Amino acid sequence: MEKAWINSVPSPAYVVEEKALRHNLEILHGLEDRTGCHVLLAQKAFSMYSFYPIISEYLSGYAASGIYEARLAHEEAPDKENHVFNPAFQEKDFGEITKICDHIVFNSLAQWKKFKAQAMTAGVQCGLRINPEHSTQDHAIYDPCSPVSRLGAKLAEVEAEEELLDGLTGFHFHTLCEQGAEPLAETLEVVEAKFGKYLKKMQWINFGGGHHITKDGYNIPLLEKCIKRMQEKYNLKVYIEPGEAIALNTGYLVTTVLEIIEGVNGSRECPAVILDTSAACHMPDVIEMPYRPPLINAGEEGEKPYTYLFGGPTCLAGDIIGKYSFDKPLKVGDRLLFGDMAIYTMVKNNTFNGMPLPAIVEINNENEINVVKEFGYDDFKMRL
Repeated sequence: MEKAWINSVPSPAYVVEEKALRHNLEILHGLEDRTGCHVLLAQKAFSMYSFYPIISEYLSGYAASGIYEARLAHEEAPDKENHVFNPAFQEKDFGEITKICDHIVFNSLAQWKKFKAQAMTAGVQCGLRINPEHSTQDHAIYDPCSPVSRLGAKLAEVEAEEELLDGLTGFHFHTLCEQGAEPLAETLEVVEAKFGKYLKKMQWINFGGGHHITKDGYNIPLLEKCIKRMQEKYNLKVYIEPGEAIALNTGYLVTTVLEIIEGVNGSRECPAVILDTSAACHMPDVIEMPYRPPLINAGEEGEKPYTYLFGGPTCLAGDIIGKYSFDKPLKVGDRLLFGDMAIYTMVKNNTFNGMPLPAIVEINNENEINVVKEFGYDDFKMRL
């Protein structure tokens, strides 16, 4: 897959294609149309606000994880719904939150009790995050239902203080990470079994995020069945707040080969390539998840004649992206393209080692290039 713009944008650069973004948004808008559910962009995965006007054409609103994301949605999409969840709200922020958010989700009944009067006076819809204590994944770092999770109120905690539910209008649960509809359906069974007696008193339910709705093979009919079940059985408005699904496979990271370390006399398993991009700085999930990001026109290790180990230009020995193979030898100055680099990149990157941040670029439907932002020394300095 060739991209005509690869040599016309800065390097490194995150490049997001409007056409691919609209493809995902059309799928999600179709879900809204058929079911009446409200789809929200979880900004923690993708906060490229230059695209918010387009996103707002298709979706009901935005979901925030704190005051800054809530403020961003309010500023860039003031006519859309603005939901916020945080494990522990701070008093210094809460007054502003009540002014700019439509829905506030509390992590515990203690948090609800602390801020209840202020929230209700402001007329905000308030909900409680619940923890169904049912894990459907193996990645402990991304499992809100792990035994040590601090996220969401458990059934025993709710039952002990049922009287505090007065004034709450909804429940929120978020238990998935890059998963299909089957784990959602499984989790929903547990939510009903544990919290069903309270659902009848609520007005809405939020299925949270982690839904790979726009991934090929996702079981959309099953998701719709789950949504309609909550609507018909409990008369609830249903919210769902995917992040990855909005920008999945819409973006790339352009990078340039800086150096190739060949080694001599078998001193290296394979040549090492140093790029102008860093796993640690520009794609942190490569190390955190961990995973090996797709590289356009490259194969697996040993699949093609020339295999290389890719790493970043930092001093971190573990700043390794992975091994890739090619039909032809690489050379210094070659430009390469990592795929699926819109989500959890711009929102998580950093300037460790004084690394410059990649530029942010849009490719519109006419294949025109718009450099949204380039970063310099001041962006590094002002973070310190």
